Amino acid sequence: MTIRGFSRIASIVAAAVFGTLGCACVPVTIAAATAQPTPAEFGDYRIGPADMLQISVWKNDALSRTVPVRPDGMISLPLVNEIRAAGLTPMQLRDALKKKLAEYVPNAEVSVVVMEIRSFVVSVLGEVRTPGRYQLNSGDTVLEVLARAGGVTEFASRSDVVVLRSDAGAKRRIPFNYDKVIAAPGVYENFSVRPGDIVVVP
Repeated sequence: MTIRGFSRIASIVAAAVFGTLGCACVPVTIAAATAQPTPAEFGDYRIGPADMLQISVWKNDALSRTVPVRPDGMISLPLVNEIRAAGLTPMQLRDALKKKLAEYVPNAEVSVVVMEIRSFVVSVLGEVRTPGRYQLNSGDTVLEVLARAGGVTEFASRSDVVVLRSDAGAKRRIPFNYDKVIAAPGVYENFSVRPGDIVVVP
């Protein structure tokens, strides 16, 4: 890890411990969020409802457009009609679209770009200064989420934090020892959250 990267983590941790987040780290709830992730082809990112996708078919403007993923996980496109997007990576959706379009546009060159991530939402409950639901970028860690929630309060049981996660239909409880992660960074895992996670601070 570079000195710059270590300084960034140290700043986040200090803010979470002392509850003195600066203006750059003010908690941003869904209702108040204004910044959007930059467009990118997220190789491992799983598309979710409300995400905005840019579908491009080379040399075919009639089939190229920006579409939202509906709450049922589907998107609508000419010729294809409806196709499921939620749960797929951009590459998987690209392959599915090429297969669907093959009858009309043989060897179509298709690209799928996630323009806006709107489905990556994590809830933070319990002894934090600003509990709520937060719209995040892919890759945020538990400590970063807690920092967004204003840090833990003085009454928090910091060794008993738990992340509730639905994984392939099964419910998981993932323990997170806040004190150990801060005391020994790199020794105890500060893992990344996933869409739909619930971080509970008792």
